[in-house]
Amino acid sequence: MKDKMKIGIVGCGSISHAYFGCAQNTDVLEIKSCADIRMDAAKSAAERYGCQAVTIDEMLADPEIELVVNLTIPRAHVEVGLRTLEAGKHHYSEKPMGVSTEEAYKLVELAKKKGLRIGCAPDTFLGAGGQTARKTLDEGAIGRPIAGTAFMCGHGHESWHPNPAFYYDLGGGPMLDMGPYYVTALVNILGPVKRVAGITTKAFEERIATSQAVMGLHIPVKINTHLTGSIEFINSAIITMIMSFDMWRHNLPCIEIYGTEGSMKVPDPNGFGGSVMVSTPKDNWTDIPLAFPNNARMIGVIDMVCAIRSGRQHRVSGDLAYHVLEIMTAFDKSSQSGQHVEIKTKIERPAPFPQGLEEWKVDL
Repeated sequence: MKDKMKIGIVGCGSISHAYFGCAQNTDVLEIKSCADIRMDAAKSAAERYGCQAVTIDEMLADPEIELVVNLTIPRAHVEVGLRTLEAGKHHYSEKPMGVSTEEAYKLVELAKKKGLRIGCAPDTFLGAGGQTARKTLDEGAIGRPIAGTAFMCGHGHESWHPNPAFYYDLGGGPMLDMGPYYVTALVNILGPVKRVAGITTKAFEERIATSQAVMGLHIPVKINTHLTGSIEFINSAIITMIMSFDMWRHNLPCIEIYGTEGSMKVPDPNGFGGSVMVSTPKDNWTDIPLAFPNNARMIGVIDMVCAIRSGRQHRVSGDLAYHVLEIMTAFDKSSQSGQHVEIKTKIERPAPFPQGLEEWKVDL
C-alpha cells in the first residue's frame, strides 16, 4: 500500500506493547503518536517505539491521524470512541466495545452519522487456529454442527495483576473480560446467535489481593463472577458456556463443537495459533494442519486499514462487536428475568481469510 495510514494509540498500558510491537510487521500503517492520562507512560512508549507523545486532545486535533486505536480500560472505551468519531477519525478499541449495549449503541449510531468506521478486538479469530477451525467446519469435516461447549474458568486476577480492582467492577468480570474471545470465535465458526438463556451469580462479596503490587487490598465485587447458560445460534447449534472467576481448578476444554458426523476441538481463542483436532466415528482425535499464518494482535487493525482504503467491509467490525456484546450481556439479563433473551442484532459471519496469504498480509 503506497499511502500508509497514520494512526494514534490511546492508552499505553501493558496490552499496548503488543500493538506497538506488531505494528512493526506491516507497511500499511504508521503509529504517529500515542497518548495516556499518565504522560510519563506516553513518553516512555514514544521513546521505545519511535513515535510522538501527545495529549488525547492533540491527537484528535491532528489532521494526519486517520484512525485511533483505543486501549483504555473498558469503562472508557465508549467515551474515547465518541470523542474520536466527533473528531472525524475512525475508531478501533480493545474489547469489549462497551460495558452495556445502551452505551455502545451510541458509537454505532455516531459512526453511521459521520460515515466513519468502528472496529473492536478481539482479532484472535483471524489467527491460524480460528481460521482453520472455521475452514474445517465449512468443509463438512464434522457434518452439521448441533452442539458444543465453551469454558473459561479460573479464580480471577487478584493473585497476579498489579491493578485487579477493575476486574470486579462494572465492565469487568469473566464474561466481559474473557467472553469476547470465546463468543467472537463461536460467531466466526457458527454464525450469528438467536437467543441466550443464562444463570449468573458470584461466590464472594469481596476479594483480597495477593499480587505483590497491591498485597492485602480489599476489592468489593460489584459484578457477577460465575456465568453459565446456553447460546442458541441461527443455524440451530446450541453451545453450553461457563465463564467463571470462582473456580480454583478444572479439566474443562476451551471450545469443542459436536456435529452429526464428528467432533472438533478448537484451540484457546485467547491465542492466534493452537491445535485444531477432529474426531469421527471411525477415527480418534486427529490434528488438522493449520492452513493460515498465526499473525498476532494488530492484524485486526491492519485489516481495517486495508478495508478503509479499498472500500470493503473490515472483519473485526463494529457490527460484530456489538452483536457479541449483546450476547454477553444477555446472560445477566436472562438470569434476572428467568427467561430467554432474544438477540436483536442480525449480522453475517465476517469474511474468512483466503488461503495463501503471507503473514501480516490481508486481502485488499
